[in-house]
Amino acid sequence: GKWVGISGRARTIAYSTERVNPDDLPVDIWDLVDPKWKGRIGWAPTNASFQVMVTAMRQMWGEEKTGEWLLGIQANDAKIYPKNTPQIQAIADGEIDVGLVNHYYLHRFLAEKGDKFPVRNHHVSGGGPGSLVMVAGAGILSTSDDTATAQKFLEFMLSEIGQAYFASQTFEYPLKDGVKSGILLVPMDQLNRPDIDVGGLSDIAGTQALLSAKGVLP
Repeated sequence: GKWVGISGRARTIAYSTERVNPDDLPVDIWDLVDPKWKGRIGWAPTNASFQVMVTAMRQMWGEEKTGEWLLGIQANDAKIYPKNTPQIQAIADGEIDVGLVNHYYLHRFLAEKGDKFPVRNHHVSGGGPGSLVMVAGAGILSTSDDTATAQKFLEFMLSEIGQAYFASQTFEYPLKDGVKSGILLVPMDQLNRPDIDVGGLSDIAGTQALLSAKGVLP
């Protein structure tokens, strides 16, 4: 009762259409520890979305397996980026072949550069934390001195017009029933999303501690 979901953001593996055969892409995000991906992966360990995904890993896989995955990706010489956008560009530029990103970053590039842009999204079919759909949420501060206006704003964000904006302009998944996602997106009901309590993904501090312990963060 303290916040409401505004839009959905799917984790995905962006890949080069020039250097990666779609049939070779992972079924599960764990598969990226395979040595065949050595020197080909990009990730953004300081990015909030990445840390939420690792928090989901901890919840689903446990600390030990999550730690093994982090070490495995490092062993594959993953290239570090500050956030998602540079990973998409790096794939197009040939620096890396795959990147761990949110789905909508690619669609921003496609909207600007067209369908010939040589990167696409891969939604892992095996489910698990690599198929996580995160929720961008909003709430009203208890210290607000204008809760009525804030309430109207949230109601607008959840209106058909507000939700259609997310679908058509930011390429995110609308969360209001009856509002369709963008035509280029894989429908939400076709994503093999993990059965996880999104509200339980709050232990970012624990994730940061694990990332530091495994040498991913300083």
